Amino acid sequence: MGDDVRLRGVVELAQGMAAARTPRESWRAAAEGACRALAGDFAALSVWERELGLLRVLVNAGERVAGEEEFPEREVYPVHEFPEITEFLHERWVGGGEPDAWVETAEGPAGGTPGYCHQRVAALRRRGRGCCVVAPIVLHGRAWGELYVARAAGARVFGQVDADFATVLASVVAAGLAQTERLEEARRLAFTDALTGLANRRAVDANLDDAVDRHRSEGVVVSLVVCDLNGLKRVNDTQGHAVGDQLLERFGSVLSLCGAMLPGTLAARLGGDEFCLLAVGPPADEVVRVAEELCRRAAALGLGDGVACGVASTGDPIGAVRSARRLFRLADAAQYRAKAARSPLPVVAGRSGPDDPVVRLADATAPPAGEPAPPVGERRRFRRWRDRQG
Repeated sequence: MGDDVRLRGVVELAQGMAAARTPRESWRAAAEGACRALAGDFAALSVWERELGLLRVLVNAGERVAGEEEFPEREVYPVHEFPEITEFLHERWVGGGEPDAWVETAEGPAGGTPGYCHQRVAALRRRGRGCCVVAPIVLHGRAWGELYVARAAGARVFGQVDADFATVLASVVAAGLAQTERLEEARRLAFTDALTGLANRRAVDANLDDAVDRHRSEGVVVSLVVCDLNGLKRVNDTQGHAVGDQLLERFGSVLSLCGAMLPGTLAARLGGDEFCLLAVGPPADEVVRVAEELCRRAAALGLGDGVACGVASTGDPIGAVRSARRLFRLADAAQYRAKAARSPLPVVAGRSGPDDPVVRLADATAPPAGEPAPPVGERRRFRRWRDRQG
């Protein structure tokens, strides 16, 4: 393999990882890129879970054999079966050396001498492969995991030059993983409320749009619980904003706990004293039951004055829901009714008969023909209208 080919392999691997949008895409790009660059038949990327003492396979790429999944959920190996991870490699780079790659074959070591190979040799034989090159990945100065590339039995055996090249590839993979970590952290911050740790309005907007699309195409039940935390201004004015923040955090924990009662539910803070739950899949009655539990727990917090809670679900008779905006208006209107009535339990849209006041209130806020609707979560327009209604 010439230098130009190797350089092209490095560039393609780096580009593939840079284009990845999720950790899984990044792992796949790393394994597939390394497999091509080293002219292998199979590659895997694994992470060392120190706290569990396990080597966990994240992705298998290339020609997989029976039992090898692309993204395995349970393919783990006790680290004591691969002592080179914790002993040989660690001692090498702690002592000032480099965590170089090495080659093993179905017959035993070929290039590099980590001193432990029996498990890998057995695995090569069991899976019909003739040789492999193993390159440790170091991230932030610590052993992160390994890159593994194998060739089929009968193919040319990897040599020391291949092992040296695999070391270079492992460094490129480490840089790509670091970039993925940074992007994931940026995405997390972009969709997370800093005070409570819940999802934020941006996350609700994105998830609600997707959920309503699923409702329209698959009939999935989508429910929205909108809460207004009562008494926050009074707490801020009389006890200070630090206590007000404590109230927001405590209610955020209650909201998260109640949301966990409905599988796959998103708990979010919309801003200020406004929160919501977005449930996709559970029946409307289950969502209402959880909303009632939320009201009871909020009333018992000791700070504030409980919550005003409104529920809107496509599982109730609320008419056609063709957009996220309409479901949000319905939940908001129900929450407004709950607040106006000082209701200790949630008000549910569509459950007061054919002339449901919540549905009428929400539909009356729809923008005139030709006028664009406000973004989901933009509630000033609705509040101005409802305030004019007295």
